[in-house]
Amino acid sequence: MAKKVVASMQQKGAKNFTRCIKMVKSPKTGAYTFKEEMVANTEIDAYLKK
Repeated sequence: MAKKVVASMQQKGAKNFTRCIKMVKSPKTGAYTFKEEMVANTEIDAYLKK
């Protein structure tokens, strides 16, 4: 099923986007969680610096 999603995204110009996974620490518990987003290639540095 994942192959279908990837194949359909490539047809719609998704080569300009990258899936970024960022580790975020919870202020309440101190546990780490992962935040995942599709980010434009030109905005990757700004996303990771947040």
